[in-house]
Amino acid sequence: MGNTEIWIPKRLVETGLLNLAAAAPETLAAYCEQEYAARIADAVAQIEAGDAHVVMLTGPSASGKTTTAHKIADRIIADGRRSVVVSLDNFYKDVRDYPRLPDGTPDYESADALDIAEINRCLLSLVETGRAEIPDFDFNREQRRQGVIPIEVGDGVVIVEGIHALNPRLTALLPEGSAFKIYTSMREEYSYHGRRVVATRDIRLARRMVRDHKFRGHSLEKTFSMWPAVCEGEEKNIKVFKPEADMILDTSFSYEVCCLAPFVAGLRGGLAPDSPYAPRLEELCALFALFTPVNEASYMPRDSMLREFIG
Repeated sequence: MGNTEIWIPKRLVETGLLNLAAAAPETLAAYCEQEYAARIADAVAQIEAGDAHVVMLTGPSASGKTTTAHKIADRIIADGRRSVVVSLDNFYKDVRDYPRLPDGTPDYESADALDIAEINRCLLSLVETGRAEIPDFDFNREQRRQGVIPIEVGDGVVIVEGIHALNPRLTALLPEGSAFKIYTSMREEYSYHGRRVVATRDIRLARRMVRDHKFRGHSLEKTFSMWPAVCEGEEKNIKVFKPEADMILDTSFSYEVCCLAPFVAGLRGGLAPDSPYAPRLEELCALFALFTPVNEASYMPRDSMLREFIG
């Protein structure tokens, strides 16, 4: 069971105050990036203060968990220890063995779509020997490839990231204290004239819209149509295990909404007027229009976590 005294309350920032800060975009961006780097450093300090050789890291969709996992591993390596990131995606079973939804389609969100016994075996091997051989999953064919991926960290730390990482079934065989659990989450929301108008879920949807449009070839229609199921899956498979976490790692950047503003504005009109999702797109465009646009190309570092979404 994780530390039940780790909760970071969400902070509410007035849009007008943020826009004043955005008048000096270089200073604002540098401050936000330094704050995130300090959170990574704090996470690594907590990991290294104990005996953990495995870090289990999760978070809701578009919370930045993948890049954050790599940032933690990079910091551990910089401190002189070996570290590697392992995705739970490698442990998917062949699609024919997935649990089924009531309509007969595969349940991709279920923890039982993963080979939990194999996860247990590999994590225990990493803790006891510092090495393991993990499966290699082919997403195009939705089945495992022949062969395995060797992982070796010695007395270092393996960062395991995925939506089910805090599910206690995955670490059931590990000795007490050998796994450190992190929940990544945005903790900053925005108000207008004292009323909350932009929630973290709005920002995560904007992140996903921009990423899907720029890098995944998904239409806005597809992104919006999938979002309710994504959020339902978060409640069922991710947020329910938040109390297992040893720490919450805040992945908010105050200047991000200013950087996202022009990207979101560029998607306006991207849905047919009669689309059931057109009102939600228009609402998001109106919300992000509250922020002073910031040119990410000028002020966002090339290695920023936000590049996961903006590129």
